[in-house]
Amino acid sequence: MKLFNSYTNTVEEFKPMDGNKVKMYVCGPTVYDYAHLGHARCYITWDVLYRYLKFKGYDVTYCRNVTDVDDKILKKAEKEGKTPTEVSQYWYRQFVNSMNALNNLPPDIEPFATKTLGEMISIVKDLIANGYAYEANGDVYFRVKKFPQYGYLSKQPIDQLESGARIEVGDLKEDPLDFALWKRDEKFGYNSPWGVGRPGWHIECSAMSRKYLGKTIDIHAGGADLIFPHHENEIAQSECANECKFVNYWLHNGFVTINKEKMSKSLGNFLTIDDMLKNYDANTLRLFILTNHYRMPVEFSDEALTAAQAGAKRLVNAKQTPINENLDITTTDEYKAFVEAMDEDLNTSKALAILFDLATRANKDEKDAFTILYKLGTALGFTFEKASVSDEDLAKAAAHVSEVLGQTFNSMDEVLELRKQARAEKNWDIADKIRIALDESGIIVKDTKEGTTLELK
Repeated sequence: MKLFNSYTNTVEEFKPMDGNKVKMYVCGPTVYDYAHLGHARCYITWDVLYRYLKFKGYDVTYCRNVTDVDDKILKKAEKEGKTPTEVSQYWYRQFVNSMNALNNLPPDIEPFATKTLGEMISIVKDLIANGYAYEANGDVYFRVKKFPQYGYLSKQPIDQLESGARIEVGDLKEDPLDFALWKRDEKFGYNSPWGVGRPGWHIECSAMSRKYLGKTIDIHAGGADLIFPHHENEIAQSECANECKFVNYWLHNGFVTINKEKMSKSLGNFLTIDDMLKNYDANTLRLFILTNHYRMPVEFSDEALTAAQAGAKRLVNAKQTPINENLDITTTDEYKAFVEAMDEDLNTSKALAILFDLATRANKDEKDAFTILYKLGTALGFTFEKASVSDEDLAKAAAHVSEVLGQTFNSMDEVLELRKQARAEKNWDIADKIRIALDESGIIVKDTKEGTTLELK
């Protein structure tokens, strides 16, 4: 299996440190607002990596943090007259609901920043003791120039970073490049050896990954927007505190863009996951994201989502037969082609082509095609449960048929009874009008040996 390592800028063979055990850390949300499509891109991407590693037989420990102490949370709390804890807990619950709705697996470990303050303080103390950090009037800063490798991940030479660095009014830094490990905050802070304050954003992930995964981890993943300064700073403080390599494989997903601009809350051009799920199901959003390689930008458009919706329906509507639990799919050509694609730095576009081919073959009643489709599709996080038709759907459809035929139907049963009668009398005109009217209402009629069934398109 090969993965693109952002640190070395090369595709490398993936070799875990400890046999088949994989330690994987993903930067989680700052919980103060709804998650948007950019977050969906990030967390679906790493959900697929998590699923695929497990599919390949690796023993994965997936840790994804929750940042519940941050300037944005504090501002929201002040604006709404709530405590920071009330704000962060509410939005954390909304985030979990959004992730569940996308069919993302929960991480094995989900630590909260405010529950890991002791570990953060311990790392900061070590950095001060070793000369890598200094205290200044309640703030603590990291000495960037003491770490020669600084800038390697983001490919920014130190002199280039220096030219853009500025010391803001009130800063007590020795150097403009130095970044905060701990910030004085007497209003919302916590006790520390340097007075009441709160952690800098970067130290949170260093402390949580070390506590739950160890000093060196296999995979650290997140959005490309985190490369600098967040991940760059994580490397500096972790390697100086721990005196060893921090991460073996750095992985980053590309942005979701609208009109070629990154989707973000700061730009105000974001679409929430909850809003998206009102019009598209989880399979559609997943397909939209996985059609593109994870490192490339994804341009949002209604046309792209409509195409993804059609593709998702094609997979779910493939003719379903009982799963052959005795089938060893690892011996099949489809499995081998799927693994070959995914082993090429998660080439999900190639993998999807295999799924679509299997869907076509399942519709032709090819033996075991659906079993293979189901098992490979599940490895990418797709679900194959057909959406049930609600009473509201049936009532709307019956009303539409009433309008088309010019007669009143009080229930779908009455519609289906007329269709059955029309087919028996070979009155194909009426039967076709009913079928077309139901299709326009988003309902497919299927006649089987067991009887007539209705499915959502």
